[in-house]
Amino acid sequence: MLDISRRTLLAAAASAALAGAAPLALAADAPIIIMVGGINKIIYLPAKLTEALGYFKDEGLNVELQSQPAGVDAENQLIAGAVQGVVGFYDHTIDLQSKGKNVEAIAVFGKVPGEVEMVSTKAAPTFKSMADAKGKTLGVTGLGSSTDFLTRYLALRKGVESKDYSLLPVGAGNTFIAAIKQDRIQAGMTTEPTVSQLLKTGEAQVLVDMRTEEGCKDALGGVYPAPSLYVSNQWAESHKEQATKLAHAFAKTMQYLHSHSAEEIADKMPRDYYGNDKSLYVTALKSSLPMFTTDGRMPEGGPETVLKVLSTFKPAVKNAKIDLSKTYTNAYLPAAK
Repeated sequence: MLDISRRTLLAAAASAALAGAAPLALAADAPIIIMVGGINKIIYLPAKLTEALGYFKDEGLNVELQSQPAGVDAENQLIAGAVQGVVGFYDHTIDLQSKGKNVEAIAVFGKVPGEVEMVSTKAAPTFKSMADAKGKTLGVTGLGSSTDFLTRYLALRKGVESKDYSLLPVGAGNTFIAAIKQDRIQAGMTTEPTVSQLLKTGEAQVLVDMRTEEGCKDALGGVYPAPSLYVSNQWAESHKEQATKLAHAFAKTMQYLHSHSAEEIADKMPRDYYGNDKSLYVTALKSSLPMFTTDGRMPEGGPETVLKVLSTFKPAVKNAKIDLSKTYTNAYLPAAK
């Protein structure tokens, strides 16, 4: 339970953020708190790996990682001023700008979402593509989350309006698997290692695969940068040294991911990330490694694809004059080689 002073601080930060004021300054010895939208998801692996490799400490940073299963809830914590950064999907930066809030990705982990639309084996005979989503219940991590955004787009691209199906927030990992098994959802969007777990047990099959550039381009029409570290533009501007050190630490991790084997990477992760089936975790890692950037930089053309996708079904984004240059920056990263 939060103590009184902590509750007061968070309430004041939230009030300031809602009023458009600057978030409260951190005490000199306070850690930089980064909230991760599901810390054991492989798409967000760089967060825990950077900590495990000691790269935060190498940069002289005191970083505290927290986990929040749905990225939209992590985003809310950032806006309230309760955390300094979020490891979540880049698309939130565009969505938030349409609401008058400026946040920017300062290190991009994935060129693609790494998400997979899984259909339960029971529903699969009559659920061959997203065109068959009518009348079905589809699982997402949370309403307003990136899985919500992507699910709506994939369905709409196949001619299915959001009124024709239901979205159910089921989280990720074990709660997602339970929803599939109990037939509370007939299909849903999730990531590794949940994908590999469902394939191994035979409970579900792949319907749409966005773990690779090819699959992503087929589903979304281009690369869709997603897993990233984003912070408020104001915080980055007023904490340039910390922002630069964070970006540099993550850039080193991205290089590590492309210069070490899946087995070596798995050895760095906590045991509870893979439980009693480390080999399955390694398999999931191998299928995911190609999605990661090599240097943390925004892939060319990526922001435009994300804006196109969100504009398709979000009137607030479509009607806003989105300035993509304010939604990401490579300025804090090491100079491109």
